[in-house]
Amino acid sequence: MRLERLQLRALRCISDAGLEFAPGFNVLVGANGAGKTSVLEAAFLLSHGRSFRSGAREALLQRGSAGLSIFSTVRHADGRLVRLGLGREGSRWEARVEGQDVLIGQLVRECAIVCFEPGSHALIAGSAEERRRFLDWGVFHVEQEFLPTWRRYQRALKQRNSLLRSNQAPDDDIYSPWELELARTGTLIDQWRRVYLAALTGYLREQASALLPELGAAELRYRPGWPEGDDLVQVLANQRRRDLAKGHTSAGPHRADWSLSFELAPQREHLSRGQEKLVALVCLLAQARLDAERRGEWPVVCLDDLASELDLSHQVAVIERLEAAPAQVLITGTEIPVPLRQAQTKVFHVEQGRLTPLL
Repeated sequence: MRLERLQLRALRCISDAGLEFAPGFNVLVGANGAGKTSVLEAAFLLSHGRSFRSGAREALLQRGSAGLSIFSTVRHADGRLVRLGLGREGSRWEARVEGQDVLIGQLVRECAIVCFEPGSHALIAGSAEERRRFLDWGVFHVEQEFLPTWRRYQRALKQRNSLLRSNQAPDDDIYSPWELELARTGTLIDQWRRVYLAALTGYLREQASALLPELGAAELRYRPGWPEGDDLVQVLANQRRRDLAKGHTSAGPHRADWSLSFELAPQREHLSRGQEKLVALVCLLAQARLDAERRGEWPVVCLDDLASELDLSHQVAVIERLEAAPAQVLITGTEIPVPLRQAQTKVFHVEQGRLTPLL
């Protein structure tokens, strides 16, 4: 898929801007703080329903504006042209597909975007929540029943946690209905995650061997969030008293995690900050490759401040890999990255929230 047009209003420093993107490489250049990253952020919002910037929800709205809006025209590989919209008035978000109000999940399903940005190293060095988000975004785009199942799981989890916080006695007749629902939906979520990670592993190794050959063979480990091989409903029943003391449910897929280790760097602590960024990029490119295989079209690939995040040799390696893929790529920087200066690209100059096509 590719973004043909992106229209932004009142998003951070961008008052009103429209961009017509090329199918291949698109580069946004300008000074720091000019608004380049906000363009990638807008695309990411359409694809994830949230920003990649931490604590960004309130800061998204341009100061003095009552609301913001993002509109896009998306071209799919089969030729379908779909109009997408996401707007916010006050604290309320509204999503539209082809002019019709829809749930955020329906909007996100139409738009697949992976983004490498300065905070991406959190995928490796940050909390398990970041890695679950990465994993579940991939599962969501290939498993139609994932989202409704996940919502049922979250509803049951909220109910069980409410019982725990209200200090309800750990009786079967009170807790069992919610634990059965948690086990039923949680087991499905776990199965889908395992299938997805099994498919992703080959692409992870391929990308890692290209970008981080010095670390040796890559291995992916997955922890489901409760003891491997145990029945989740029995685990929940056995842990009621302990969970009562804690006030929350301590086992289930909401506690899952995964990690990528290497033959010559078996622990995350063995990686430098630069290597953490490259491992995160490996994961994102592998996810893009798997998404392309499963859905028959590449997601849009966004690379924020590429020249600052990667040294020249790795910039060249990444650009070469993306040139070989039929992917639309959006890149930001204070100048055109060296590997793209002789390539066919569309360039936009960004200054104080204004965007001007140059080439």
